[in-house]
Amino acid sequence: MSLYVDIEKDLGSFKLKVKFEQEKGTLGLLGQSGCGKSMTLKCIAGIVKPDKGKIIMNDKVFFDSEKKINIPTQKRKVGFLFQNYALFPHMSVKQNIQLGIENLTKKEKDDITSEYLKKFKLEGFEDRYPWQLSGGQQQRIALARALCLNPDILILDEPFSALDYHLRSNMENELCEILKDFNGNALFVTHDISEAYRISDEIIVFENGLSLPKRAKEELFVHPASMTEAIITGCKNVSACEVIDQHTVYASDWGFKCNLDCNVNPKSTHVGIRAHHMKVIQDNEVSMEDEKNVFDMVVVKVIENSFSYNIHVKYPGDENNLSLQMEVDKYINKVEVGQMIKVKFDYNSVFDF
Repeated sequence: MSLYVDIEKDLGSFKLKVKFEQEKGTLGLLGQSGCGKSMTLKCIAGIVKPDKGKIIMNDKVFFDSEKKINIPTQKRKVGFLFQNYALFPHMSVKQNIQLGIENLTKKEKDDITSEYLKKFKLEGFEDRYPWQLSGGQQQRIALARALCLNPDILILDEPFSALDYHLRSNMENELCEILKDFNGNALFVTHDISEAYRISDEIIVFENGLSLPKRAKEELFVHPASMTEAIITGCKNVSACEVIDQHTVYASDWGFKCNLDCNVNPKSTHVGIRAHHMKVIQDNEVSMEDEKNVFDMVVVKVIENSFSYNIHVKYPGDENNLSLQMEVDKYINKVEVGQMIKVKFDYNSVFDF
């Protein structure tokens, strides 16, 4: 399966400009609310018409502004799971599932419906109405409706946002199993970085309507290539920097030098480290540790979570130095505001861009 998208659309507040190609697997679209992720899905599905560009699926042209081609939604073989599920309240479960099935006999439609009701453990629910179902059951029905079309593209627009935490986890596991057996392209929109990592094979980050280059998810999280990628993937510690040599930068916002395991790009302007890649060490551990990136810092804030502490620390000296955030397990001795502690940066996890 091959999906090619190169489109533009003026949305007033910003201009959507998206370009990517996806051969297989699940592609995550990650970005803040209102950055164009869902609009991109609607353009691919044919719900919204782009201003210009091309959308091609397996050599079949869905949209081409120059050739004035715009294939209707129902002819694109796209399964769309909407954020609010979009079930029709006056239709039964069976009617909702069969809504998009065409050119089949009643028996064939009923057989497909029975297959998906069994697959999603909803046998006996065919005559119920959406208002008689739980949120998780509604989502299963909406997913069954999308899959029963045997789509070439499965589009998932923040499918877990309306579910509570426990149900969200269960549904995510079920979706991952479904995607393993799905032979088409799957596009998954979310602003949750953990969901994006668990479900997607590759990820595109959106920045004010612009799609940044597609990245393998592991590479994206280990080494963001821009400020937008760093922030959207949850990095809380970023500083402007000056390159000293191929393994050293001066983090000007933090007030100290950092060592990097990788070769520093001479054009890099920023350096970052994630909160969970910093740890508190004791004086007697310094000799056991690699002494690079061990700093004496002062604690400026401590926030207690269920299983961890968020510790804000600052390099002493210039009062304009920015504080850094650490996330550490509760097994460490609790630190107090104003206390001086030794902080170790994971040498392999400092990145530049």
